[in-house]
Amino acid sequence: MEFSTKSGSPEKQRTGSVVVGIFEPRKMTLAAELLDKAAAGYLSEIIKRGDMEGKAGTTLLLHHVPGVLADRVLLVGLGKEREFREKEYQAAMRLAVRTLNETGAFDATFYLTEIAVKKRSLAWRVRQATLLAEEVTYRFDQFKSRKEELRRPLKKITFSIERRNELPQAEEAIKQGCAIAEGMALTRTLANMPPNVCTPTYLAEEAKKLAAEFKLSCDILERADMEKLGMHSLLAVAKGSHQPPKLIVLHYKGGKASEKPVVLVGKGITFDTGGISLKPPAEMDEMKFDMSGAASVLGTMKAVAGMRLPVNLTVVVPTAENMPGGGATRPGDIVTSLSGQTVEILNTDAEGRLVLCDALTYCERFDPDIVVDVATLTGACVIALGHVTTGLLANNDGLARELIAAGEEAHDRAWQLPLWDDYQDLLKSNFADMANIGGRTAGTITGACFLSRFTKKFNWAHLDIAGTAYLSGKEKGSTGRPVPMLSYFLLKRAGKLN
Repeated sequence: MEFSTKSGSPEKQRTGSVVVGIFEPRKMTLAAELLDKAAAGYLSEIIKRGDMEGKAGTTLLLHHVPGVLADRVLLVGLGKEREFREKEYQAAMRLAVRTLNETGAFDATFYLTEIAVKKRSLAWRVRQATLLAEEVTYRFDQFKSRKEELRRPLKKITFSIERRNELPQAEEAIKQGCAIAEGMALTRTLANMPPNVCTPTYLAEEAKKLAAEFKLSCDILERADMEKLGMHSLLAVAKGSHQPPKLIVLHYKGGKASEKPVVLVGKGITFDTGGISLKPPAEMDEMKFDMSGAASVLGTMKAVAGMRLPVNLTVVVPTAENMPGGGATRPGDIVTSLSGQTVEILNTDAEGRLVLCDALTYCERFDPDIVVDVATLTGACVIALGHVTTGLLANNDGLARELIAAGEEAHDRAWQLPLWDDYQDLLKSNFADMANIGGRTAGTITGACFLSRFTKKFNWAHLDIAGTAYLSGKEKGSTGRPVPMLSYFLLKRAGKLN
């Protein structure tokens, strides 16, 4: 998609489509009023007849509107003006892009970016519009022998900016939105890949490609390297699989050499059968999404490098395949982690924390400013928060607040759960320093409690994306979350969020 900005009256735009909004009940936005004036009341007459009342989720495409240079005019219902917030703005943008993309429009000029959104800046409106346009038009059809082809897909969008002195700010917002969208697209594509393609080795190769594209430093630790270090917790997960595990490390150095890096750790279980603690067969195919944490931190790295943010960012991906087999780890096995702490594995389906704990200990060598891990860790998080909100737990409330604020601004939200010491007793083991599960209650919290035992030396937050990383059913596929939250978080830290 090609994006640009322009300042000018809507009736004078020589474009395939002009997009304007209508509030309920039957109230035109300023851009719609200007079109109506040029068209001698043509829009007013249509609205009076009830063809467009401004209800949210409705559109009306008009051809050859008199007095207007554009081929078409798309009216988009915005709902009630007093209730128009960021959610309604995003919905209107998605609807407009989807409608135009399905009706053969090649280019369009959007006047929706001129509509005020409470507590959100022009840069936010343009950044979000860019990101949403790319999100709506994303396709994953690499494995279809007959691809569905749109007759003339939308290729060019121009955002109207009311004041000319704001054009540079809007252009910068477009660049940021495109970079975040590209990061999300990488995340979605990696997560959507079938597990016979997207193996730990495949993820390592994709990381190398990312490193080559943006001149990042890249290290791939193999099984022998991890054995030498003592990463027996991570290695225990991979024992039943023919696919070798990897530990992927990428470094982006956009900040000062003296600045401590932000480290993102992404769970990379490329397929999770549950191991010996085998999952039920229903919807097990969705366990290809168990590497969504890895995909999202790689996507965030692409976004940050694409924006050239003045930060130092390190991404760590522990990746393995969790399979049953003659050599697989058994319930009751005890392993020694990289930290030296011992773990009694009571359930091999609680494998994410086993790969993450060694990766978190490995992060100590980078002397990080903060560490954030991202993981489809617990089904309990889906029960608690559904598919709307990411679970957030942290050993530092200031870091938690930063992530929550970034999520609110990106509309990729998180909700903080307690990480109190009271829950730690649930992980007691008679035979090792800890068990890898804490029983049926508070599963999301005890999963984070387990990880917290490996994060004593740095400020850390845990994002449980089990409910937000992908969709099931008819819309099955990766969402690309939480790339927007993490990107906004790093934009804010870099002082580049307007």
